[in-house]
Amino acid sequence: MSSASKSCVPLVVLGAGVIGLTVAYVAACDQEVAFDITIIARDIPGDWGSQAWASPFAGANWSPMLLGATDERVRKWEQITFDRLWEMIPSGLVKRLPSKIFTEIDDTLANPWWKDLVRDFSLLLESEIPAPYKIGVGFNTVSVNPLEYLPWLRSELESRGVVFRRQYVGSLDEVEPFVGKNGILVNATSLGSRSLIGVEDTSLYPIRGQSIVVQNSGLQEFLSSRPGATMPEGLTSIIPRPGLTQTNSALLNGTYQIGNWDTSLDMSTAKKIFERCSTLAPCLKGDETKILWHTVGLRPDRKGGPRVEAERISLPLPRSGGLLAPYKNENITISAAEEQRGLTIIHAYGMGAGGYQRSWGVAFEVLSLLKENVQQASEI
Repeated sequence: MSSASKSCVPLVVLGAGVIGLTVAYVAACDQEVAFDITIIARDIPGDWGSQAWASPFAGANWSPMLLGATDERVRKWEQITFDRLWEMIPSGLVKRLPSKIFTEIDDTLANPWWKDLVRDFSLLLESEIPAPYKIGVGFNTVSVNPLEYLPWLRSELESRGVVFRRQYVGSLDEVEPFVGKNGILVNATSLGSRSLIGVEDTSLYPIRGQSIVVQNSGLQEFLSSRPGATMPEGLTSIIPRPGLTQTNSALLNGTYQIGNWDTSLDMSTAKKIFERCSTLAPCLKGDETKILWHTVGLRPDRKGGPRVEAERISLPLPRSGGLLAPYKNENITISAAEEQRGLTIIHAYGMGAGGYQRSWGVAFEVLSLLKENVQQASEI
């Protein structure tokens, strides 16, 4: 489709986390299709106190994860995202992050799948590896600060005419009036897709992450350790962040609790995280360290891996023996007996702890699916 024959297509993005915002951004910048974009979400950038979404509480750096080793599609998402974020370093929104990963027993670090994805990969010398670790690698990666990066995405979208609508959505019926007859819906509701009527994906589950955000000018490297016999508690990492508004901040991360829905703060866990991170960076024990806040977030993972695919459903949804309430939105009511209409949905959720590091790759794949469906609709 040439730019001269651009069509205007209603696009509703459900969810304003990093995936939904990035999808909306690439769609808003597309040169072939003019999308009329509305983002509908219960939580939007600025709602930092809400634990009902994951994006504000993420580590938000690129760090190697197992799925990239076995799933070529995920690896492509991560490569695209890494390259895009690397290009953004001069903006100040992204930090170029010297990094070291240590392990006691995992010799796969000697030749990891991701060594050509990051920059400047090398094996560390024995003198650079602290006890009790046996193997270490160094490389350059990237990180963002969610409290700056998400508002930047929102600002960029609003400057391009994207409308944000704050609304809790319990059923796909509720968004149909905004999508219209010729529009497309992107479902980026992460864990919300478990209970979103019309999706109800019980493959989704949380991974509880508890972290501490600190300020210390001595923290300028991403440092991470993999669990071993001497330190079996779990993954430990220190993630320095860029700071356009707050300098020298870093996230201390140390829990990966699968299936745990608890969003309350556990101070005994916080103390263990701080102690483990202090082993990696002794400067944390100094007087300069300032505790800024504690965070608990639920990473939205999914059995079988992330879901990024198109689906065609009929609305209004069947009433399941009368258990579904009639759809109501302001002064509009849709009768359950009304003629069925088709709705195209592009699902994009279930990224686990990898939402930020897959966001641009996922968004470009979603854009391809959007354009495929726009083209199919134009041929009917």
